[in-house]
Amino acid sequence: MKIKYFFIMPIKGYQYISRMLPANCRYYPTCSEYAKWQFEFNSPYKAFIASTNRILRCNQLFIGGIDYPLVDFSPRKASILCKSKANYGKIYIRYWLVPYKNKFLVIKDFDGTKINFTT
Repeated sequence: MKIKYFFIMPIKGYQYISRMLPANCRYYPTCSEYAKWQFEFNSPYKAFIASTNRILRCNQLFIGGIDYPLVDFSPRKASILCKSKANYGKIYIRYWLVPYKNKFLVIKDFDGTKINFTT
């Protein structure tokens, strides 16, 4: 079991319970979704610090708004991708990584369409 799932599972449990309560987060994406994305893409230490800062900012003293998480991401080398036995068919895109100031913004894909990369 990867260590990130140890941190993500309680967040998913909270999200399941919070669906029954009225929405009260001042930011988009919500603080729990922000924390989940942080733990998926960053080390647990960085994700914990960023999530804690976000939760502390989610109050009446801050105006809120759109605040996508900034993550570090290093893509795999093209030579590794060519050598691997990958299945080149339809894929499901969950997140888009948009470059921003030497880091990446994580943006969720709500369309949910499958993209065909075969020719």
